[in-house]
Amino acid sequence: MLRTVLRSTIAAALAAAIGLGVAAPAFADTGEALANGIVSGANAGIKNAMNRPDPTVAQVPPVSQQPVGGQIGLPTGFGYTADFSMAYPYGNIGKTGKKWLPGGIDIVGAYGFDPTTRVTASYYQLQHYPVGFNSGTVPLYLQGLASPLGSVDLGTISPQIDVTTKDSFLLLNVEKLINITKIHGRDVPIVISPTYVARTSKIAASPSGDDRVPFEVGAPSGFPVTGVYTRSAQIYSLAFTLPFLKTPKMFGTMTFAPSWLVHKAGLNQENDAQLYQILYLEYTPTKDTTFFFEPQSSRDYLPTDTYAQHLAAYFLGVSHRIGGNGFVQFVLNSGGPTNYSPYGVTALTCQALPCSANPVVPSVGGLKATQLQIEFGIGTPSILPF
Repeated sequence: MLRTVLRSTIAAALAAAIGLGVAAPAFADTGEALANGIVSGANAGIKNAMNRPDPTVAQVPPVSQQPVGGQIGLPTGFGYTADFSMAYPYGNIGKTGKKWLPGGIDIVGAYGFDPTTRVTASYYQLQHYPVGFNSGTVPLYLQGLASPLGSVDLGTISPQIDVTTKDSFLLLNVEKLINITKIHGRDVPIVISPTYVARTSKIAASPSGDDRVPFEVGAPSGFPVTGVYTRSAQIYSLAFTLPFLKTPKMFGTMTFAPSWLVHKAGLNQENDAQLYQILYLEYTPTKDTTFFFEPQSSRDYLPTDTYAQHLAAYFLGVSHRIGGNGFVQFVLNSGGPTNYSPYGVTALTCQALPCSANPVVPSVGGLKATQLQIEFGIGTPSILPF
């Protein structure tokens, strides 16, 4: 009997649960956007600056690789990237998630005043599907009671709820390149990038059409939260990108970016600076093809977090130029918080009996996703799509 009653309410409960989307790589969420909006531009400037030979040192053939397009630092003048992307999710995500996710767009515009100063405006969309929302068995509580009324198998509910999430990021930043020393006649630069990030989200089955959905905190004795934009946030960041590897075919940088919320929201209890750490390594066997690997360790706040998520993520992929101005990229990425568990829906709570006539609110633990991202675009590829 209980199972019959629950079937009529579980869809509404999961629709509420989807508002929390996926935090990894979201990647790692904000870390992804910082990787693309900050690291890719800084990498271009650092690589060009390090390619510039010292004019006071005699060059013996073969001469070192020259800067791309004759640049000696950050790209000057106007630059742009525009691409379309789609993604396929992996992991324990139920039958509904086994499909190509809706396409997203990335648009980047930049203007370099000189090889040391550039401003950039970027807009990115990320598609993902969280694990643990349409799979697994969770307890059902009555608000205020310690013992569960029963359990619910999320994988047997029909139809399963579409928890596809699309996050949008707007980044505004200034890039400043500074040469700090010389090694073997080559400049060793760093790039400093003060950045503003504004993030919004849409959940496929959200009744409000955005990311405002009810969720439970501390079930069963906790309380429901409503009216909170669960995945929207604004962040200030100050990134420092420095090189650690440069050969004719390999290149590597490390970025440290202390970041903090513009304002607290939802359940946020603190607003201390959180440190994003992004390692970037690439191998370029030909002038048109680049393989890259980027692991991240970051701290990220969502309005549903009382304390920062400790996010670990990675990106592994390849970028290939098509013609003079086109490119295609394939990226496998995955990640999630190490201090929020388990992943996905952890419990359902009825606010009052009977459950079929009253709200059923989910509690959610860590949020994780894994997906293959494919991009087609024009301009200068950012290497990383997020």
